[in-house]
Amino acid sequence: MNERELYSIGDVARRTGLSVSAIRFYADEGVVTPTGLTEGGFRRYDVHAIARLELVRTLRDLGAGLDGIRRVLAEETSLHDLAVTHLRLVEDQLRQFRARRAVLRTITRQHTTAEQVSLMHKLVSMSDDDRDQLMDQFWDFVTDGLDVHPSYVERLHSLRPHLPEDPSTEQLEAWIELAEFVRAQESRTALRNFFHRTFGTEQGKLIVTPEMTARVEKHRKLLLEARASQQAGVPADAPQARDLAERVAADSAELVTAMRGEHDVDVDKARRNIVEFDRNSEPPQWQPKATGLKLLTRYQSLVATINGTPKPDPSSDRERAAAVREWMGAALRQAP
Repeated sequence: MNERELYSIGDVARRTGLSVSAIRFYADEGVVTPTGLTEGGFRRYDVHAIARLELVRTLRDLGAGLDGIRRVLAEETSLHDLAVTHLRLVEDQLRQFRARRAVLRTITRQHTTAEQVSLMHKLVSMSDDDRDQLMDQFWDFVTDGLDVHPSYVERLHSLRPHLPEDPSTEQLEAWIELAEFVRAQESRTALRNFFHRTFGTEQGKLIVTPEMTARVEKHRKLLLEARASQQAGVPADAPQARDLAERVAADSAELVTAMRGEHDVDVDKARRNIVEFDRNSEPPQWQPKATGLKLLTRYQSLVATINGTPKPDPSSDRERAAAVREWMGAALRQAP
């Protein structure tokens, strides 16, 4: 375009994609005024005015307000500052839209009353402090009267969601379900009964002491080492496999003895248990009546979704554990 040439409002409309009425509106509002007028009073614009109008259109498409655009054009504020301010508004709107979408998707999947809709909207709008308070109340109820080492109660209290600043719809939906879960008297009571029943005995109390927790963690790491070797394709008749299997058997025997509060370590029995392992004859790990355990697994799964961490998968874990035990059993059968 020629810098000295003046263009009619129709030409400007074709070049900028704005309507003639929009160009007139911006002129009347003092946003981008005409460069000049013809003798008949027709508005004319030069290339600089057209460039400003193109910027106005872009900023309007991005949702910027007239006052902010006017300040940018008048150089009272920078384009960067306007973008920063508007970005905050857009991100806030996005968070609100995600929250609304999570509520609406939840409504479409279940029969929801008007009262529940109001509650769901309140749940997704909670502050971090409100969420922490809700989780504190839940775990205070579940662990009330639980006679175990205080460190275990602290560990349970730490199993909580941390909704990110910019959560996905899936994370918001998981939070809605989790919040309803921890508020429901039925699930709260079932989990409380599960923990009191599981750790209400002397052996149960012993299992969750710091010493025993560290002992279990040591054994878990040893099993992970065995799994890594098995998945890496180490042959069962390799010295490395036999060494790992022997170490697991010895450590397992010591762990079982410690859990039972006994003193005689029976490594041969632990070795036989590995050698004779048959996944097809193994009893079901958890019976359907174990409601508390199912609820705990669901709780952990929802927390994992919210926190963006891997979800617990008991079925897959059992399959991998069975494969490792079969590998170790084969390794021990190769031993002299």
